[in-house]
Amino acid sequence: MRFSLFMGIGLFFIWLFMRNLSDQQKQEIFQSFKLANYSWLLVAFVLGILSHMARAARWKILIEPLGYTPRGINVFMAVMIGYLANMALPRLGEVSRCGILSRYEKIPFNKSFGTVITERVIDMLTFVLLFFIMIFTQSGKIQIYINQKIYAPIQRKFAFELVGSGYLTYLLIGLIIGGLLSVWLVHRRFRNTRLYQKIYQLMLGFLEGMRSLVRIRKPLLFIIYTLIIWLLYLLMAYVVFFSLSETSGLGLDAGLAVLVFGSIGIMVVQGGIGIYPAIVAETLFLWNVPETKGYALGWLIWASQTIMIVIAGIFSLVLLPIYNRSNHDKSGDHSSENIVPVSD
Repeated sequence: MRFSLFMGIGLFFIWLFMRNLSDQQKQEIFQSFKLANYSWLLVAFVLGILSHMARAARWKILIEPLGYTPRGINVFMAVMIGYLANMALPRLGEVSRCGILSRYEKIPFNKSFGTVITERVIDMLTFVLLFFIMIFTQSGKIQIYINQKIYAPIQRKFAFELVGSGYLTYLLIGLIIGGLLSVWLVHRRFRNTRLYQKIYQLMLGFLEGMRSLVRIRKPLLFIIYTLIIWLLYLLMAYVVFFSLSETSGLGLDAGLAVLVFGSIGIMVVQGGIGIYPAIVAETLFLWNVPETKGYALGWLIWASQTIMIVIAGIFSLVLLPIYNRSNHDKSGDHSSENIVPVSD
């Protein structure tokens, strides 16, 4: 049911973007697909695998303070299966990868799930940092985009100077005050309800996950892996720029913008289907890339990442039981070998 819902949303965004294009523009998009250099998608595929290897290694660092040393290959395959599962249902990936470690590495589900929460918090903080770096370094381009794509249409429609009159500033202040007031009212009205308590406990879990970071035995290596993961994410998108002549001359600043805004699209719609290419097209408007070329590039980036997840995820699904059966036959019961003493 949820899969059909997100697929429907993705198709809606595809229709929403394509309906305003002329037949000539649609032909330009398909022509871009024909002329694209697909070898760069293979490079993005390899970079994607490397990023997930780094993610698996980082996750292993988070697990070790719990008293377990899971095998790296199992952690990697759990990560890939998790990404594959997330394409079907949101958050299913987190559950499935913890379930895999519970089955094959004898790590209690609730303990490994706590590390996943910590990992998500770290990634969200990293994303926010990249977002502000992008805003700071590309404020000029973003202001031009806002003026042309947002303010100008609004001014034409309502026939008043939104910025000059100060209405936008007052609106933003009002929204902030209204938001804070709403949070306070919800807290007073619903703080004793079961739903509120569940949400409250969830937030406490996030804080507890953050506190667990102090027990990491290799903090520097953890930071290095985090930087590697996001650098590879950036390169995964950037190298596909070279597949089209119209985008091959763009720099890493454009790649960063695509990474940040594209990630928002993936958060909004599961897997980013439909909305990701449209966001890439709008983002590259900042660099004067024709809308049709930006849309085609968005599909190429999305396809390279999605195909990588599907292929690696399916291979992991097939190889995971085979590897563990073979390893078990060679070494006997290993369930006690992956437990190490935890020092207080």
